[in-house]
Amino acid sequence: MCGISAVTSRDDAVKMLFESIKSLEYRGYDSCGLAVVNGGEIAVRKNVGGVDEVNLREHLTHMTGCTGVAHTRWATHGGVTQANAHPHSTADGSFSLAHNGIINNYAELKEELIARGVRFLSDTDTEVIVHLIGMAYAEFGDVEAAFVAALRRLEGTYGLVMVTRHQPDTVYGARQGSPLVLGLSSRGNFIASDVNAFLAYTRDALVLEDGEYAVVTPASHRIVRLQDRQEVARKPLHIQWDAETSRKGGYSHYMLQEVFDQPQTVQNALHVPQAHIERLAETIRTSRQTFLMGVGTTHYVAMTGQYLFSHLAGRFIPAVSSDEFRDVAVVGPGDLVVSISQSGETYDTCKSTQFAKARGAATASIVNVMGSSLSLSTDQVILQGSGPEICVVSTKAALAQMVILHRVALALGLKTGRLDRAAYDAHYAALRGFPAQVQDALNEQSGFVRNLAERTAGFKNWLLLGRGIYQSIAQEAALKVKEVTYLHAEGVPAGFLKHGALALVDEHLACLFFVPPPADGDLYEDTLHAIQEVKARGGPVIGWYFEDDSRAAKLVNFGLRLPQVPVPVAPYLELILAQLFSYFLALKLGHSIDKPRNLAKSVTVP
Repeated sequence: MCGISAVTSRDDAVKMLFESIKSLEYRGYDSCGLAVVNGGEIAVRKNVGGVDEVNLREHLTHMTGCTGVAHTRWATHGGVTQANAHPHSTADGSFSLAHNGIINNYAELKEELIARGVRFLSDTDTEVIVHLIGMAYAEFGDVEAAFVAALRRLEGTYGLVMVTRHQPDTVYGARQGSPLVLGLSSRGNFIASDVNAFLAYTRDALVLEDGEYAVVTPASHRIVRLQDRQEVARKPLHIQWDAETSRKGGYSHYMLQEVFDQPQTVQNALHVPQAHIERLAETIRTSRQTFLMGVGTTHYVAMTGQYLFSHLAGRFIPAVSSDEFRDVAVVGPGDLVVSISQSGETYDTCKSTQFAKARGAATASIVNVMGSSLSLSTDQVILQGSGPEICVVSTKAALAQMVILHRVALALGLKTGRLDRAAYDAHYAALRGFPAQVQDALNEQSGFVRNLAERTAGFKNWLLLGRGIYQSIAQEAALKVKEVTYLHAEGVPAGFLKHGALALVDEHLACLFFVPPPADGDLYEDTLHAIQEVKARGGPVIGWYFEDDSRAAKLVNFGLRLPQVPVPVAPYLELILAQLFSYFLALKLGHSIDKPRNLAKSVTVP
């Protein structure tokens, strides 16, 4: 949820530290700070606000030192105040620490520490950790022993980094349920919650696993199991992304860049090795029951997959939201759970995957981050290769996941006999031709989308509606609208209109319909009937429809005419332009687009 980073170098590390939290700001932007070891003392500067804003007030880049930790926060325990900003330090300033996660037993530990005379300066659970380390050091006189003793008392989740004046060239890091990665370079070594923190300096990384800690100097690193303090040998990974891939590339916002990245995103998803696709399809075929699991955007991805597997493979594979999975899913040996997550660290998805594994189910995952918790813990993993997604709202990662599920459904359809080779080939041809069609649509339609957004930005309440697979497209599109515009937007199955939603319809409620191509038969006709229901009650209709569709064109009050594409990829094109529409709505309304209020990129806490 938050971004943490640490650097130890032979040279001044402050520039690298500052740039690292700039690169991690999408993970949290309530407050930030640095703790830097210099001359045997630790200097700490922190405040509320974004990284650049805090730098103007606290002059972070004027600090000096070769070793330090940095943090950019999304508040969980304690409000957004300077005192609650990280890093946190012991009273004598000998230890400073930054932390991502939630310590479940912090209240009991805090009471114990207060009874022992510790004075707390913040309302965070994190401050408990650094005081535990300080107390343990007073007892043992050894930094690593104190670090281990404190970690063993923690219950909950943490990814944390620590520096101490007792070892001024050393950074300590530890992981339990929250990501932590080492970056290895000739200029110095890094520990961070995300590889984006150090991609400008190195693409060689080591992923810490749960129950491990690291001890890092400019010239060395050790990974150690917390349980028995045995060292772990692990080969570095080479990250394929580079720092330039993470930058805006001339676009005004990361969201806009990532929407326009999607022709390449689809290409990357189509280049995922067929062997990985076939293996997952075969596991689904031989499983007693399969579940698709995600939360937020990835739940809507899973819902899209549910339609694809039903139509293409003749298999009902329910989509279950990760936050509810443990309460509703009856899962056990012989079953399969396919977990979908952009970061591979989503708290509810990871917890529910562990729940399924503990009950004997097989597990698979579709993720975008190599070395993430899900990629390490599931029996099968498909790395989607979308490249870094910096904007808090997910666009290209979600599309890649849909395309990968489409490919798995096609492979399963061949195996089950639901599809013959001709139907399979026709679908695949549609997918292969889609990147060029996306590129053309983005180039040719973006002006029309912006115009439509500006004409409709006055509506404060929105229903986004679709039938069949377009229902999940509508729900995901509504999520994009609410995330970046702060408008009330709900994705509603168009078939629900007569069952309650029509009561909301008046001249002030914008109803945006996702209309399938006319070749989609009954699905198309049912969608037009729903539009007529809204029109009959005086509701303004906004419609996405295709260029050969004169009937829909006559029904809508505000329309976006899309170029013809094959039926199998039409929902994806409508989603892409809905993402663009939400971007231009937010732009018109003057909102923060890449960093919407109250949200963070990776939800790694309950």
